[in-house]
Amino acid sequence: MSHYHHLNPFERESILRNVTLGKSRRAIATLLGRSPATISRELKRNSQQDGTYSSVHAEENYHARRTGCHRQPLLAHQALCDQVQRLILDHQWSPEQIDRRMKHEHHAWHISYTTIYRGIERHLLDTPERRPGQRGLARHLRHRGKARHGQGYVERRGKIDFHPALDQRPLDAQERRTIGHWEADTVIGKPGSDCLVTLVDRRTRFLMAAKATRKTARYVTEQLIKLLNPLPEGQRRSVTPDRGKEFAWYARITETLGVPFYFPAPHAPWQRGSNENTNGLLREYFPKGYDLKQDSDVDVQHHVDELNHRPRKCLGWRTPFEAFYHRVLHLI
Repeated sequence: MSHYHHLNPFERESILRNVTLGKSRRAIATLLGRSPATISRELKRNSQQDGTYSSVHAEENYHARRTGCHRQPLLAHQALCDQVQRLILDHQWSPEQIDRRMKHEHHAWHISYTTIYRGIERHLLDTPERRPGQRGLARHLRHRGKARHGQGYVERRGKIDFHPALDQRPLDAQERRTIGHWEADTVIGKPGSDCLVTLVDRRTRFLMAAKATRKTARYVTEQLIKLLNPLPEGQRRSVTPDRGKEFAWYARITETLGVPFYFPAPHAPWQRGSNENTNGLLREYFPKGYDLKQDSDVDVQHHVDELNHRPRKCLGWRTPFEAFYHRVLHLI
């Protein structure tokens, strides 16, 4: 079976020229190597009211008809476009999270994350106020060019070198089998101002956070006790902080709540990667240099809830809230 090819502009010019010379449709078809029916349809479709044929008008008519022959791009549907914009701009979801969560909820719409990325690159999802030259919605994605420490960087923060070490942590914590094994850290904003104390559950990636007045052992310890105390014993099995000296009073927490602490090796942030990754997500709301004093505890909790209701690939596109509380939500 031979493949059919549409007439091109050169063939239409040849048709016009030979029609003007008075040649028959069959003779024109023989010259072009086409079927006489093809020439007949071309003249019937594109001849004007007075019977004359114009190759220019025929080409314009051809392209006008072709626009209705293709499936409309998914992002041409305004309802879907608005929903993708809302999830990225208002809730900071990634394109892959949108894609997988729609599948997870068996949503009426389905759009792949590659299609969303292409739409962002082609500025199909940009808001009207974007100026020419701006990157538009791409600036609202997670990775948009972050400063990294170069080779030879020396960490100058205060350290503690306490034990027990991480290799003494229970196996169910190492393998993320059970809820209640937490990773702890702090997120600073404006130097000398408030900081955030963060706890991330290793299994479910569930986040808890609270503001501390200063990044000192006293204030950080107070907030850790405040965050951990309401939890039942089954949800507070261990804590793995970094080696900053703001965690120097960890023994007081163990004495008060009975929660053991385990410390990673120096310069090994990947050993508590869940917390490091979550702190990076928090930076979307609290960038470096941001004055945390201008946000209330309610504001902080709102952003924490946003992250806990964001689907995660490592959880099978469930949210940390769903995994931690064993509940099913409908978010889209």
